[in-house]
Amino acid sequence: MISTERCDRVDAASAIDQRTADRMAGAVKAMADPLRLRMVSLIATSPTGEACVCDLAELTDVSQPTVSHHLKVLREAGVLASERRGTWVHYRLESAMRPVATAVLEGLRTALDPQPAAHWPPGQGDRELVDVDARVAQIAERLSGVTPDLSGDAVLRIVRESFAGLARTSRVQSHLLVLAERFAKQRLADVLRDRTAGVPHVLFVCVQNAGRSQLAAALVEQRSGGAVVARSAGSMPASAVHAEVRALIDELGVDGDPFPKPLTDDAVRAADVVITMGCGDVCPIIPGVRYEDWQVGDPALASPAGVRAIRDDIARRVDRLLAELSPTP
Repeated sequence: MISTERCDRVDAASAIDQRTADRMAGAVKAMADPLRLRMVSLIATSPTGEACVCDLAELTDVSQPTVSHHLKVLREAGVLASERRGTWVHYRLESAMRPVATAVLEGLRTALDPQPAAHWPPGQGDRELVDVDARVAQIAERLSGVTPDLSGDAVLRIVRESFAGLARTSRVQSHLLVLAERFAKQRLADVLRDRTAGVPHVLFVCVQNAGRSQLAAALVEQRSGGAVVARSAGSMPASAVHAEVRALIDELGVDGDPFPKPLTDDAVRAADVVITMGCGDVCPIIPGVRYEDWQVGDPALASPAGVRAIRDDIARRVDRLLAELSPTP
C-alpha cells in the first residue's frame, strides 16, 4: 500500500545560491590539505601576521616547487596575499579571510578534540534552565540592590541583554545564567564608572575573545596588582576560551574563570585605553578614549610552544603599557 503521508518540506530557496556556494567551496577546498592548514596556522600565529616563503618551506621536506604550488592554491582562492621584498616572498592572510580561517579551523579542532568542561560552583553546572525569564528577573533584583544609582528597569535590561549576548554563542547552556550574572555585573560597573576618578581601565578586543584578549587582560590583572582594571571582549565571540590559553591563565593565578564576551558600547565608554588585537576597526570611536592596535599572533591555530611565545610577546607589551598607566604598581 502506497503511503499518502507527506514529509515536512523545507523550501530549497533557504539554501545559499549556487554562485555563492561555488565561491565558498573554493576557499574551503584550498585549505583542505594538511600542509596548507599548517601554513595558514604559521601565518596566523606570527606576531607580524605574515611569514616568508623560507619559513613556510621549513614546515615540510617536500621540494620548493611543491611548496610554491600549495601557496599558489591558497593565493588564487583568496585565502592568502603575497608581497615580494627583495629575494623573498612574504605571505599573509587576506584581511577578510583572517576571522574566517580562525573560526573554521578552531571550530574543527574544538569539534574533533573537545575542550574539558570548565570548573563551576558546586550545583550550578547540572541545573536545568527552567523559566529563564523568572531567573533573569531574580538576578536583576539582586543586582539592583547593589546598584541604587540605576533604575530597576535599566538593570533588568542589561541583565537580559547580557544573557541574550552569551546565549548566541555559548555551547554550555546550563551555565548561561551564571555567566550572564557575571557579565551583567561587569557591564553595570562600566556603566557607572566615573572616568575622572579611580584606577585606569583597559579594554582588549580580539575576534573571538578566546585567546589574545583574554591573555592580555589576565596579564594586566596579575602584573598591575589591581592598579589597572582590565576588560576583554570579542567582535565575534567564541563559545569557550582556548584550552591552551585557559591553562596559561590558570598559571597566572588570577581570580575568576574566563569566558568569551561580546563587545559592548558600555565597555568602550568606560575604557581609558582600547587595544584591538587582530579584529580590525570594530570599536566605536569615543572621545577621550585612546586606541591602539597590537599585532600579535593568534593562539587559536598555534602549537603549545607557539601559544607560550604569543603569551610572552603580549606580556612584554603589557609591561610597557603598565609603565605608562601606572608607573608604580
